[in-house]
Parts: sequence; structure tokens; C-alpha cells
Amino acid sequence: MVRADLNLLVVLDVLLREQSVARAAKRLKLSPSAMSRALARLRKATGDPLLVQAGRLLVPSPRALELRDRVAKLVEDANDVLRPSARLDPSKLARTFTLRTSEGFVENFGPALIARVRREAPGVQLRFLAKADKQSSLLRDGTVDLETGVIDEETWPELLSQALFEDRLVGAVRAGHPLARGAVTAEGYAACEHVGVSRRWLERGPIDDALRLLGLERRLATVVGGFATALVLARRSDLLATVPRRHSGVLLDGMHTFELPFALPRMLVSMLWHPRLDADAAHRWLRECVRGAIDSAPGRDDSDQAARVRG
Repeated sequence: MVRADLNLLVVLDVLLREQSVARAAKRLKLSPSAMSRALARLRKATGDPLLVQAGRLLVPSPRALELRDRVAKLVEDANDVLRPSARLDPSKLARTFTLRTSEGFVENFGPALIARVRREAPGVQLRFLAKADKQSSLLRDGTVDLETGVIDEETWPELLSQALFEDRLVGAVRAGHPLARGAVTAEGYAACEHVGVSRRWLERGPIDDALRLLGLERRLATVVGGFATALVLARRSDLLATVPRRHSGVLLDGMHTFELPFALPRMLVSMLWHPRLDADAAHRWLRECVRGAIDSAPGRDDSDQAARVRG
């Protein structure tokens, strides 16, 4: 089957509007002879004369009159497809976005994010999905629109990302805990009973490696899957939880926190999305809303401001 030359649709549209080979040629910046050849190809393709000489004018055949509106619409639609999308008006947006986040994100940044979305786009609904693991397949298959987290070797390289903020681990204990009475040493930290946090249920991690360099070891009384759960346990016991300060935010209210008495690298928290959504105007607006909600949330200091990196 011979594939039709779709460029002829543009020629036909102009010919049917102008009803003149000369005027159509001028409009399309072609020579009259080139336009005449194009009209001959159109006649062959459609099996119809399309435009017939009547005195000094060309008049459309019944088939041409039948095609005129359809061809004009096809050319208009094609031009719409090939031009940049119009400026987004969030107030007219009707869409549901799914965000996959770790514990603490919704509690700390959700209120500001939801308030901005409701103010700018009342027709948009946000769905928050718990982040039980590091797998990003839900971004690839379209189930999730946006994800937040720390980029590491498990993060799929095809994903785009943008840094949101830097975070650091701090110790957190209940008010009145023995560690709340003075400066915390590495020995005092290690001597406490700890609640560990690991989505993969690992009992050893960077904290243990740092303590081992000091000849110390901590004892884990329990291991949980998220920082929010660790803080619930620490708040109601003598357990010590080690959590990201900024990401835990309001969950630390009423608790005593302290800087760790040993060095650990900071964490860079980013948002991630699939490349197919990168140019989508609505998704770009969502990403700006997330950045704005985090920038306006309480608890930020100068060291939290991360450079905008990939994406």
C-alpha cells in the first residue's frame, strides 16, 4: 500500500481557500509550475479534478466542497500538534497526581502543598502513596507521577531529578530522657538502647560503621520500617531514635534532639520523575508547587538549601 504524502493536505487546503494556482503558490512560497504539479498529484490521489477552470477562475468540484472543511480541520489539528503547548492555566486543570513519598513528607510538607494546590488548581487532587522500598517501577509504568527520596545506586538512571534540600541525622529522645540533661558523647550515644530504621530490615548501616571507627557499638532494641514509627517508640520509652532533622520536622515537636557526636555525610533529598513527563506543563507546575511547599515549610536553615542539580 502506497502511503499518502501528507504534505499535500497543506497544499489542498490553500488551493481550496484561494481557488487560484498563482495565489496558492505565492502563499506557500512555491513557483506556479510547482503548484500546478502538486495539484496534478492531488487530482491523481483523490481521483477527482478538485478545481475546474471556469473562465479566469478555478471553481471547486463537489468532491472538493465535501473535503474543504475536513482538510482545513486536519491542517489546523496538525499545526496544533506541532506547536508548543499553550500556557497552562492551573485553575482550569482537572487531574489527579500521585506522589510517592517517605514517612514524614506528608506530615511536614503536605499541608503547604495541599493549600497551594487548592488555591491555584481547585480541580486537582493529590494522592500520597507510601514509599515502602526504593524501586521506581511505578514511575516507569505511570502509576506514580512524582517521587521524593535520596538518589543512590538503586535509583534508575533513566529518571530525571531535582534536588530539594539537604538533611542531616540527629538524635531524638523523649523529654526528660537522661541524654537530655547535657552534652551527648559518642560513648553515651552508643550506650543507649536504640530503635533502628531500615526498609530492608538491616540491622547495620552507616551509623554503626561510624561508631565502629571509634571502637563503639550500639545495641538495637528493635528495628522499624520508617522514621515516624521510630519517633513514636522513642517518644513513649527510653529508646533513642536517629532521624533526619528536616524530614522529621513536626514529628520532633516536644522531643529533645541533639547533634550526633560523630561525623556522618549529609543526605540530599530530591524529587524524581520519568522523562516522558518532563515537558508536560501540568507536571512542571506540580514540581514547582512541591519546591514552593518545601521552601516555605518551617525548620529550614541556610545549610538546607541545596543546589538545583539534574533535571
